[in-house]
Amino acid sequence: MIKISLRQLEILQAVARHGNFSRASEALHLTQPAVSMQMKQLENLLGMPLFEYAGKRISLTQAGDATLRSAEAVIRELNNLEQSLASLKGLQGGTLTVAAVSTASVFAARLMAMFRTLHPDVQVSLNVVNRETSLRHLFENACDLALMGTPPEGLALVAQPFMDNPLVIIAAAGHPLSKTRPIPLERLLDEPLVVREPASGTRIALENFFIEHRLAFKPAMEMNKNEAIKQAAEAGLGVGLVSLHTVQAELASGQLCVLDVEGLPLQRQWFLVQREGKRLSPAAQAFAELVLTRAAQVLSHSTRPARPCRDEPG
Repeated sequence: MIKISLRQLEILQAVARHGNFSRASEALHLTQPAVSMQMKQLENLLGMPLFEYAGKRISLTQAGDATLRSAEAVIRELNNLEQSLASLKGLQGGTLTVAAVSTASVFAARLMAMFRTLHPDVQVSLNVVNRETSLRHLFENACDLALMGTPPEGLALVAQPFMDNPLVIIAAAGHPLSKTRPIPLERLLDEPLVVREPASGTRIALENFFIEHRLAFKPAMEMNKNEAIKQAAEAGLGVGLVSLHTVQAELASGQLCVLDVEGLPLQRQWFLVQREGKRLSPAAQAFAELVLTRAAQVLSHSTRPARPCRDEPG
């Protein structure tokens, strides 16, 4: 029997996913020589080359592809075994890993805190990432569940809506448009528009909104964080679209306001997402139940309505 280690299979999976040893080593928190050495040892054990090299890019040989398929099956079965053993333990231990898009981080941390109070023996981990990374984590089994906006269609996912996610246009307090109610969509085109990166769910929602109204989508700036959009709006660099849940503190302090734009807020939803066919551990099942039944309650005491900007005196 070939004595292949689980670590070698995990490294092979990472190299195939990232296309080179350097990025795979970063993802696994290993040195590049360690990754190269493990893959060389695996090739020696199998007696066949697993990789083809084209510059810095690495692709799998036919033998490498066959080994990868077996590696994925082994890792998947070991994960299933882990979940089965966790079921025998119940909630007297175990782990829970949740991925949350950055927009959801404002309430994801509160949900995790509530879960920890209810189940203190469970080791929890919250990874705040972008939408693309959260999807990758689901399919790589790097997380149990994900919190995000509307997931893309056509993927092997199970998505359950659990709370409304109103998207609003924000501006600095005292913005000239604060005295216009409602603001015509065409007028909004005259303002510098600060938006999230193309893969963001918020960005996709805004692009679809412009398409539905047959308007040209011409953002002035792209930001990869909601905090950056809020700071840009507060500094007067433009107006931005964000989830109402992300601007509660700024609305309360008067730093930002919500513009009364025709057709907004965009009424979207938050989703609890898992990979189709994934067997959830007792901890993940308990967290899913918490999200689906109590998420709105967690936010209800602190969420302000999307009221338009108030007129400045004088």
